[in-house]
Amino acid sequence: MPNRLAHATSPYLLQHADNPVDWWQWEPAAFDEARRRGVPVFLSVGYSSCHWCHVLAHESFEDELTAAYMNEHFVNIKVDREERPDIDAVYMEAVQAATGQGGWPMSVFMTADAEPFYFGTYFPPQPRQGMPSFMQVLEGVRTAWVGRPEEVAEVAQRIVRDLAGRELDYGKAGTPGPGELAQALLGLTREYDSARGGFGGAPKFPPSMVLEFLLRHHARTGSEGALQMAVDTCEAMARGGLYDQLGGGFARYSVDREWVIPHFEKMLYDNALLCRVYAHLWRATGSDLARRVALETADFMVRELRTDQGGFASALDADSEDPLTGEHVEGAYYAWTPAQLREVLGEDDGDLAAGYFGVTEEGTFEHGASVLQLPQDGPVVEAGRLSGIKERLLAARGRRSAPGRDDKIVAAWNGLAIAALAECGAYFERPDLVERATEAADLLVRVHMDGRARLSRTSKDGQVGANDGVLEDYGDVADGFLALASVTGEGVWLEFAGFLVDLVLDRFTAEDGSLYDTAHDAEKLIRRPQDPTDTAAPSGWTAAAGALLSYAAHTGSEAHRTAAERALGVVHALGPRVPRFIGHGLSVAEALLDGPREVAVVGHPEDPALALLHRTALLGTAPGAVVAVGLPRAEDGTGGEFPLLAERTLVHDLPTAYVCRHFVCARPTTEPVELAEQLGVIRP
Repeated sequence: MPNRLAHATSPYLLQHADNPVDWWQWEPAAFDEARRRGVPVFLSVGYSSCHWCHVLAHESFEDELTAAYMNEHFVNIKVDREERPDIDAVYMEAVQAATGQGGWPMSVFMTADAEPFYFGTYFPPQPRQGMPSFMQVLEGVRTAWVGRPEEVAEVAQRIVRDLAGRELDYGKAGTPGPGELAQALLGLTREYDSARGGFGGAPKFPPSMVLEFLLRHHARTGSEGALQMAVDTCEAMARGGLYDQLGGGFARYSVDREWVIPHFEKMLYDNALLCRVYAHLWRATGSDLARRVALETADFMVRELRTDQGGFASALDADSEDPLTGEHVEGAYYAWTPAQLREVLGEDDGDLAAGYFGVTEEGTFEHGASVLQLPQDGPVVEAGRLSGIKERLLAARGRRSAPGRDDKIVAAWNGLAIAALAECGAYFERPDLVERATEAADLLVRVHMDGRARLSRTSKDGQVGANDGVLEDYGDVADGFLALASVTGEGVWLEFAGFLVDLVLDRFTAEDGSLYDTAHDAEKLIRRPQDPTDTAAPSGWTAAAGALLSYAAHTGSEAHRTAAERALGVVHALGPRVPRFIGHGLSVAEALLDGPREVAVVGHPEDPALALLHRTALLGTAPGAVVAVGLPRAEDGTGGEFPLLAERTLVHDLPTAYVCRHFVCARPTTEPVELAEQLGVIRP
């Protein structure tokens, strides 16, 4: 019999709707019930494509005896971290403070006042490798709750006090300058894996935002070391198993240092960020590999994540059905043996594909299977033959049981996808990608934005979710709209971005200029979440700073620029110390130091010379440059849709570009080559 989750909109919660656990959603009634019964609350947080969340569910939440104990002694709440990042952030901070580590599934035991007192992540069904079993944990918490209630209450109150003392004050830290960014680069150099690319050891995550910083730093300073780290890391990731060599797109992370074995879930945010990085790498270097990977990743997002409503789904699962055993296992959809290659391709092409993709008899993954790679020493294959091999393998893979898809639309991640697809479409002359970006933006406006321009966090099947947008939604969606405005020349997207950044100022900003992840009028948790660090995706703090800065460059608004500068105080404080975890903030700081440059391109829409100037402007590598294109705007406000176009005139009646920064403008030009020089275009 379904439990209370049967009517949820979250795909993750619906996965648990048939558990024998009597789950509640996060709601006041659940805590009222715990208070009435005098029992603790068990909070379980995860997401739909989380492998170990599925394992815990199968081992414990689907077990009748375990569920009966949970139902008798606890009120059990299930939360989708992607729907409620605020809840996830608050309790993950507590987990990390108490245990020194975190992750999902997240397991938290708390009082009826939502005060946590015991934490963990995954617990096995039997004691294993020093970990207690899940039932042992439940029994231990129950014993403490009944036998030592004063101690439990004291622990819970101390944790809440400790969390309350962690509020950040970076609004007075000052804006980052060249010195802080140079120190950040030095810190990254120390952590760089020169043999394999990337930073740190296993597991190794794709450092998308750090790569963007390295590209911008190179563009501003000419640092060859910064560029080389970006080039080598991008090539290592694209050649490894982290990248889907058949279908495009990146897995969540590599379990090893060499990028060979991925954790197979594919997240929208990773692919949107990496698509944009590889497009920017091509823009800086002309790399054929970067162009291919950017386009294949864009096509992957459109082909496999786009929903019927025009938005982009959150993720593809890591697990799928193994054709040999019938069990759901990680990576079954993606791994190959030499025999499987020969079965699809025949002996000659099968052996060639095995050498080309690094598929060995021993295997690089499990049960003798291999994840496809592009080894440096692989055979050279004629392009037409390789294309045919990949097409046949992709068709054969399509007949396998595909990983599940989380169809939930997350506003922030769609904002990232809009920016990536719009820019890829412009760079590579793929108007279809710009159309897909525009359709996703339309969905966000129609479904996620209310009459006051306030955002909802999620939707599914065209129906808006119940949860309010958080700061990252406002920052990333505004950034996506601003990118779309630059690419399409449609000023309405600048207008929508303005609504969102104004709400950032009104609802998320403290008096000292620091930012909160939730609005002033949001649900009150035990602590108001506030995390400026960039981890898997830009933090709300740094995303908002970037959107504020770009909007100020477009409009000349001093209020928005001042807010951006104050928000970047966090980069001044953290950039030199932990550069790997403030990558997006460092990128925004590079834009601030460069201006950012303001580019106005005016002309008649039907003139092909205008399109050439416009594309040249978009291909400029100057960090964070904003571009406005269209008809000149008259003094009375008629004409062009962008403030940057005001009173711009044509030179000799030809399309003309104006580049300004720091209140100084370069000479107007009608020549793409001269415009490229003004914008730091390194390649033609």
